[in-house]
Amino acid sequence: MSTITTVIKPKNQWYRIDLAELLRYKDLFYFLSIRDIKVRYKQTAIGIVWALFLPIITMIIFTIFFGNFAQISSDGIPYPIFVYVGLLFWNFFSQSVNNASASLVGNEGIIKKIYFPKLLLPASSIFVCLVDFLVAALVFVGLMVYYRFVPSWETWLVIPLLVALTYLVSLGLGLLLAAVNVKFRDVRFIAPLFIQLLFFVTPVIFPASIVSPEHQWILNLNPMSGIISAARSVMFGQTAIDWSALGIAAAVTVASVVIGLVYFRKTERYFADII
Repeated sequence: MSTITTVIKPKNQWYRIDLAELLRYKDLFYFLSIRDIKVRYKQTAIGIVWALFLPIITMIIFTIFFGNFAQISSDGIPYPIFVYVGLLFWNFFSQSVNNASASLVGNEGIIKKIYFPKLLLPASSIFVCLVDFLVAALVFVGLMVYYRFVPSWETWLVIPLLVALTYLVSLGLGLLLAAVNVKFRDVRFIAPLFIQLLFFVTPVIFPASIVSPEHQWILNLNPMSGIISAARSVMFGQTAIDWSALGIAAAVTVASVVIGLVYFRKTERYFADII
């Protein structure tokens, strides 16, 4: 009696992304996302309300110390709503990168036991942060009503683009850090420190306009700078969108995704052996 043996081997063309395979595993992506959402708020007293509570508390603290005491400019926009937009996108980015960087090590068990596209793990971990972003955006809608800001029709076109860019730049950086983290666990210490330092060179608590024109290009190399500034421009209409800054943000985003994917795919075949 003959037996059939199935041998799973890594593909030689590591640089190729099998979109058809990812599509076949779409149900697994959905399962991983739902699982992470449940685990994130499991055994918490207020559950997903934490997605509202944290940015609100941070907004209040920043408003008191930076808006009132430090008198930081907000381009004529009420400081609470000004800083909340920055926090909305920044928290999405920072939480996504931290989650994605730890996604492979955190799922060591299933990586060693079964085959599936490992790309799904960091991608689904970022999707959880997208849910938090959408929940926190409800508070922003209330702030818009309170401060009587009416978004222009451009908002409905530009904001989805900015959210997509934030997702992609988080994915690119997250893929790179996740792959490195498999071999060097120092990433779990370096990533939060890197994100914290990056916060101070991102216009979250201050407008990009306070940076001198000759140094704007340095600020724009940080993709979150162009994204947050564009979000404020389109939502409040106080300033025009800086399309050059947004274009640089898009270019850096594409570069980060390409670099992250290339390194992730090149090292993916060794994850189960060394994780």
